Amino acid sequence: MHLTSSSGSITPRSRHLLRQTALAVCCAALFAVLAALVESGWGPLARFDQGWVDHLHSYARDRTAWTASVQTLSDIGGTITVRTVLGIAAVWLWVIGARVLAVWAVAQTLIGWGALWVLKLSFDRRRPLFPDPVSHAGGPAYPSGHAMASAITCAALVGLFWSQLRRNGRIAACAVAASAVLSIGWTRIALGVHWPSDVLGGWLAAGVVLGGVTVAVELWRPGALARDIRRVNRRTRPRVRRIVVSSARPAPYEPDFEEAPDPPDGAVGRGPA
Repeated sequence: MHLTSSSGSITPRSRHLLRQTALAVCCAALFAVLAALVESGWGPLARFDQGWVDHLHSYARDRTAWTASVQTLSDIGGTITVRTVLGIAAVWLWVIGARVLAVWAVAQTLIGWGALWVLKLSFDRRRPLFPDPVSHAGGPAYPSGHAMASAITCAALVGLFWSQLRRNGRIAACAVAASAVLSIGWTRIALGVHWPSDVLGGWLAAGVVLGGVTVAVELWRPGALARDIRRVNRRTRPRVRRIVVSSARPAPYEPDFEEAPDPPDGAVGRGPA
C-alpha cells in the first residue's frame, strides 16, 4: 500500500485512509477498555451508571407526559428507522451510478447490525431492573443498539455530502447530527433500558465500524469512494453558477418609447420656415 506520491508527499487518499484507520483503532482501544471495566464491575463506573439510571427513572416515573415524549423520540430514532434511512440513501446512490459508495453504505448498515449482536451476545450484560419500569426492551444491554445505529447513520449521511458543504454548512450538519445522536442515546438512559456505559459503548463501536468499513472499501477499490463522491456532487449540486452568470449579464437595450430619427445635416437649430 503506497502512502506517498513520487515526490514523497502524502496523497489526499492516503491521508483519508490514515484518518479512518486511526478512527477505527482508537475507538476499538477505548471500547476494549470500557468493556473490561464493565465486565469487571469497576466500582466508580458501576456507581456512575446506577446513579444516573436511578435519578432519571425517578423523574420519568412521576411525569407521564414527559416520559411519553421521550419514548416517542426514542422510537423515531430506533434502529429500524435509522437503518432504513441509510438503506434508502444506498438505493439512491446505486441509481445515480455511485455503486461503490452504495456498497459502502450497505456495508455500514449490515456490518454494524452484525457486530452489534456479536457484541451483545458476547457480553450478555443485564439491563437496568426496576419494580415499576416506564419502558421495556429485550436482549442484552451492552452496547446500545440505538446509540450505535444512530451514530453510524448520522456520520455516514454527513460524510456523503461533506465535500459539497462550506464551513458554515459543515458546522450546521455536524451540529444536527451530533444533537440527533446524543438525544437518541440519552432517551435510552432516561427510559431506564440502558446504562450510560451501554450508550458510550455503542458510540465507540460505531466508530470502529465506520472507520473499519471505509478502510476495507478503500483497499478493495482504491480511489473509488472519492470518484463516487464527485459523481454525487455533480448530480446534487445546484447550478448556481449558471444562474448567477446569466443574471449578471446586462439586458439588451429596449427603449420604452419610439425614438425620433436624427435630424438631417444642417437642420439643427433651424426654426420653422
